[in-house]
Amino acid sequence: MKNKKHCTLHHSVCDVIESHIEPFIAGLRTAGYSTSSLSTKHAALQKFASWRRRLTNPNSEPDESQVSEFMTSCCQLAKPHRCLASKALLSFLEHLRRHNVITMHAPKVPDTISSRLERSYADFLRNEKGLAELSLRVYVPLVANLLEYLSKKHGTTAVCRLDATILRRFLFERARERSSEYVRLLAISLRSFLRFLHVRGKIRKDLTAAIPTVRKWSRPGVPKKLTPAEVDRVLNAPDRKTATGRRDYAILLLLAKLGLRSGEVISLELSDVRWRTGEILIRGKGARLDVLPLPREVGAAMARYLHRDRGVRTAQRVFLRTNAPRVPLTGPASIGHIVRSSMVRAGVDRPTQIAAHLFRHTLASRMLQQGASLRDISEVLRHRAQGSTEIYAKIDMGSLEEVIRPWPTRGGAR
Repeated sequence: MKNKKHCTLHHSVCDVIESHIEPFIAGLRTAGYSTSSLSTKHAALQKFASWRRRLTNPNSEPDESQVSEFMTSCCQLAKPHRCLASKALLSFLEHLRRHNVITMHAPKVPDTISSRLERSYADFLRNEKGLAELSLRVYVPLVANLLEYLSKKHGTTAVCRLDATILRRFLFERARERSSEYVRLLAISLRSFLRFLHVRGKIRKDLTAAIPTVRKWSRPGVPKKLTPAEVDRVLNAPDRKTATGRRDYAILLLLAKLGLRSGEVISLELSDVRWRTGEILIRGKGARLDVLPLPREVGAAMARYLHRDRGVRTAQRVFLRTNAPRVPLTGPASIGHIVRSSMVRAGVDRPTQIAAHLFRHTLASRMLQQGASLRDISEVLRHRAQGSTEIYAKIDMGSLEEVIRPWPTRGGAR
């Protein structure tokens, strides 16, 4: 009787878990996964369920250790399919937790001194300094790097031990064979973190003066730009017969016609496009919000992408991945990749860095040629400081020719 009761309980637990396989696969199908990928994941889930029925303690809740044991002992798949199966099983556990089928939580990342300090510093930058999430990716990693250096070189992770000598050695060690721009950003991040430590009372002295400045030449050259013909070729590069091409074309138009930054394109949400009034809300640097007119050509491209390709998704961001999972694009690098790929297809020389910014420089150049003032350009590009716009004075060749003085020749001015 006891064995029969045990068997009934065993089967009920397994039945409940197995009943969630089909809804889980249906969710993956909605997320845009291919048929072959779904087939591999479905087979792995079914095999995992059968394997669990043969366990000596089948009533235990499935967890990451069981998945690891199953993958080691029973999953005989080629490497690419093995990776798919492992990810599917771990995602399935999260699905079961969300639906309260299993109560055991996923293993937590150890709560270390470094992780606590990172969270506190990130909150400080986010809430008190108003930095965007993308900017946090530049500043926050410094915390773990500095504490790791302290631990290895000085046997401690106590930030109160920091002094000018330690900080300079840390900076110089990481500056070896790195670009001046990398070192400059590292120095800026280090000063920011030290100010945070001082404000929070974790160090008694403000040590920011111990960090040497890294020289950066002010406006060193003429901004690179594209010719009108090159802009047209890049805009025509995406294959607008495909979903990816229509999405990329809409993104390129936003860059070329409105001069948006990569992060501003990434941050666009469905509610930001005001179709009735022909306007678009831009979420700029430092939580700045600006409303710009939406050109007809740009609006038509966005509407075509939204209607034909984006589909109904819970995500509010406008631009999503075209491959599964259909989640929003993340990071300026994704926009840069789209720009560079289009430039390659168009046969236009592509820059090694900040490809998307070429369109801002090109827009500013065209405005200057059409008689716009630097103040006008500053408003269109939404610069907070006039100095950010002054660089474009270098590409106003017409005005520069009016003030240029003749070069002294032999017998001339001395």
